[in-house]
Amino acid sequence: MRSLSPTEVHATDDAYLIDVREAAELEQARIDGAHHIPLGELVARLDEVPRDRTVYVLCHVGGRSAQAVVYLEQQGVDAVNVDGGIVGWYREGLPVELGGAS
Repeated sequence: MRSLSPTEVHATDDAYLIDVREAAELEQARIDGAHHIPLGELVARLDEVPRDRTVYVLCHVGGRSAQAVVYLEQQGVDAVNVDGGIVGWYREGLPVELGGAS
């Protein structure tokens, strides 16, 4: 399983982010442009995951996204775990939307 730091992912042109956290977690903090597919729905929504590009997967701190990446790799998807999740993203000073979803 490949992992990159939030800064490395943020520096990637046109990175396709998948956030596997629950909806309530997105109400607290989210990354603009990230695609939301909760981990528990990933199998049923696999057809929403691009197969023609690398996808970068994050959660709160990296545990659930690591599980998602392993599954996606088994399905032939080029997937990368975002080390530290959204907490790491925030700690590295990258843009995060805080508060209620717009």
